[in-house]
Amino acid sequence: MPAPPSDTLHAPGAVTLDQVADAAGVSPSTVSRVLNRSAKVSEAKRRVVEETVARLNFQLNPLARGLALGRSMSIGVVTQAMDSPFYGEAMRGVEDALDGTGFLPLFISGHWSEPVEARCLQMLQARRVDGVVVLHGRLSDAELMRVAERVPVVVTGRRLQGPQLLSFSVADFDGAVQATQHLLELGHRYIAHLSGPDSHSDALERKAGYRHALEQAGIPFDARLVVQGELHEQSGAVVMQRLLDSAQPFTAVFAANDQMAFGAQLALRRRGLRVPQDVSLVGFDDLPVSAFMMPPLTTVRQPAHDIGRLAVQGMLALIEGRKLDLAAPALQLIVRESTQFPAPGIG
Repeated sequence: MPAPPSDTLHAPGAVTLDQVADAAGVSPSTVSRVLNRSAKVSEAKRRVVEETVARLNFQLNPLARGLALGRSMSIGVVTQAMDSPFYGEAMRGVEDALDGTGFLPLFISGHWSEPVEARCLQMLQARRVDGVVVLHGRLSDAELMRVAERVPVVVTGRRLQGPQLLSFSVADFDGAVQATQHLLELGHRYIAHLSGPDSHSDALERKAGYRHALEQAGIPFDARLVVQGELHEQSGAVVMQRLLDSAQPFTAVFAANDQMAFGAQLALRRRGLRVPQDVSLVGFDDLPVSAFMMPPLTTVRQPAHDIGRLAVQGMLALIEGRKLDLAAPALQLIVRESTQFPAPGIG
């Protein structure tokens, strides 16, 4: 990428990009590539440029830089719930990945509503953002492809590809298999599942992985041990109460996410049942607070921060016209104190 004219980047009297290049003994375009992270630069040159920038206290003017490049220097980010601990971590990943690039994120929440998400995208495009990151969501694949005709799009939780569109999805199915196999290996045979809504593709994949692990172990799937709810704490408590009221026998529970597991643990405690002495419990996500629950929660680590960071890497590649294959971060079972060998069981 050619270096923008230096006089558009700085206030009068400030250090210019040309002066940084002269002091570092490199070309202005090399300085620009290092600052914009737009192309590979040798480690030696990158180090010299960064040291020179720090020594001369060189400051980019993001507004002038955007004008020079024909950009707004902003990235729209459609999340689903600002107060969600999972999406909060993902948004932190977005912020960290944009730090130092000159781009600023504009966060807006779709609230798991297709009409609201569509309106969010319209508002972001009206503000002439340079790209849009969609963290999961309910917009159709066809609508996302149409948006990508007008502005670069990176979407998580999908498998889409287009000229201005990148996507990636974590292996929810495999993560659920790991969680269920862990309980099976401990000796559990009556494993309940607190599932998320069927309108969420990740919830469907996790339920399918749970069922697959049972069938691979020769245990027939029992629909009576699957209770559907929403992916938050209150719903976890409600569906666990429903499961307990059903009198179906179970010794372990796999919840579709950590938040449901938190609610489920509270419902068990209110019934005088202990985790893991009476019921083993596994979640999904590994939210930061999961390690500090009592007992600490066994869960499948889905690195939300990495998801946000990776989405930004894909967006910057689209904006700069670079090719990039996005590989979703791997999931990992984190075993803590909320699981153990089976107790006599409930029901």
